[in-house]
Amino acid sequence: MSDGLEPPARLRVLTSWQASQLSKIGARMIARRMPLSARSDFAVLATLEEYGPVSQADLGRRLGMDRNDVNGIVTRLQAAGHIDRQADPDDRRRNLVTINPSGTRRLEQIQLTADEAQAELLSALDANERRQLHALLAKALETHKPEPA
Repeated sequence: MSDGLEPPARLRVLTSWQASQLSKIGARMIARRMPLSARSDFAVLATLEEYGPVSQADLGRRLGMDRNDVNGIVTRLQAAGHIDRQADPDDRRRNLVTINPSGTRRLEQIQLTADEAQAELLSALDANERRQLHALLAKALETHKPEPA
């Protein structure tokens, strides 16, 4: 920190504290570049791209989101023509959500914005250091089960 008001050394040496601070800075950088709706669109569209047709309930569970929030996002994305929603042929009570070509294009646009924020966030690291950081964080995260939001 450049203002001379550093937190105590006992905090600064904690990896969890450092990761938390970096996460906050990254979240601010993303927020400056895209509205909240684009961030939730990104999460839903990325899930649909990677996992294929998914029920709204499974979307919520996979992303740790409330089902009412998921319904609002899905409704907005469907109205914008980025996803298709249809009854599950195996269980007509459930809706399956699928990304379509327009949604794939929207996801790529949002990805570019996210990539810009990541580049700014990690600008002090070279490409190899970024890969190392990513690999180490992924390894640490693999040992801990995610907790519900």
